[in-house]
Amino acid sequence: MRGYGVATAAFQVEGGADLDGRGPSTWDEFCTRPGAIKDGSDARVACGSYTRFDEDLALLTELGVDAYRFSIAWPRVQPTGSGAVNAAGLDYYDRVVDALLAKGIRPFPTLYHWDLPLPLEQAGGWPVRDTALRFAEYAQVVVSRLGDRIQTWATLNEPWCTAMLGYAAGVFAPGRREPARAYDAVHHLLLGHALVAEALPDSDVGIVLNLTTVRTEPDGDPRAADVVDAWQNRVWLDALVDGRYPEVLGEPSALADGDLPRIQGSAAWLGINYYTPFRIGPPKDVRDAVGQDVDAFPGAPPFAFAPRPPLTTMGWEIDPQGLVDTLQATASRAPGVPLRVTENGGAFEDDEDRIAYFAGHLAALEASGVEVVDYFAWSLMDNFEWAQGYTQRFGLAAVEPGTLRRVPRGSFRWYQDYLAQRR
Repeated sequence: MRGYGVATAAFQVEGGADLDGRGPSTWDEFCTRPGAIKDGSDARVACGSYTRFDEDLALLTELGVDAYRFSIAWPRVQPTGSGAVNAAGLDYYDRVVDALLAKGIRPFPTLYHWDLPLPLEQAGGWPVRDTALRFAEYAQVVVSRLGDRIQTWATLNEPWCTAMLGYAAGVFAPGRREPARAYDAVHHLLLGHALVAEALPDSDVGIVLNLTTVRTEPDGDPRAADVVDAWQNRVWLDALVDGRYPEVLGEPSALADGDLPRIQGSAAWLGINYYTPFRIGPPKDVRDAVGQDVDAFPGAPPFAFAPRPPLTTMGWEIDPQGLVDTLQATASRAPGVPLRVTENGGAFEDDEDRIAYFAGHLAALEASGVEVVDYFAWSLMDNFEWAQGYTQRFGLAAVEPGTLRRVPRGSFRWYQDYLAQRR
């Protein structure tokens, strides 16, 4: 394995929503809707990383990671999503990259982690083709500034969440319940990724997917499991590997001639964010976990998710074997394509449970027989957990409310020791 690191995302940690010319995103708007965020909070302050990155850097240095996965906020670089570039935003990421390199930490940036500039959503969002074109232009702006020091880029983080939770189920920004348009969003996200890969032929361009293993309970409907697997896994891998969409889903209305050949083979590497398996039960067995919404799988026969204990505080089943199964299936599905575990972690009240989660999954990874380039733990610190607000704690470090002081947990020390042993 090349390296071990930790991961964060701009909207979840940066704050500084009104500083230095940053524009509003879909998530800023979504946070203003009554009931959209569990605790009624927002990410205007978050962890304050925009003004306190030196404290984050100190944590990273103390932890001893090889790499830091972070995302670049599109609205901070291009406030309206197109046209004028905000120099102050690029300056911030320039400083972040230089600071990481000075400490011997490899910067591992993601170009899009869900914070779409609001004007682009108001013009139609990801269901319209123009958003993919604007994304490619934005990516070139960022890489032209930072590409002299960074070779490897992730285009999108978990596009399934953007498309299916955002446009089908409506539980994530932008909060639209338009299942037919969600498939168009899937297509334009993949097209946007491919356009970036085309525009950056000298860079190592990959995509981060939240792939998982889908299991069916004895009384679950295999047809539902097939549709869930198609939306969660196959729609992305079939397009990227074979240049087609799963037969069970048909084709998006937005598909144009020549699109799929551009998407096919466009990922130089695949990132896998793994937290939990999906377990399909009968519709009467309603034990849906956070982020597992049946409305995010249009066309499936009636079903419910049925996670088995032990569970995280998100209601997610803890199953290290699911990571192994997902990696092995992806390696078989995309032979020769390098794999990274770009997120892995659990939300817990008890830090001993968090340590056990990491220990179990890292042990499973080591024994999997699958070659993995990098592993990134989620997350460096507690942060704004999207529609759950600040109610869920994934961090190796806690963040004190008010002071925003970072306080390493026992899991931080455990991972620190784990990394030291591998050095």
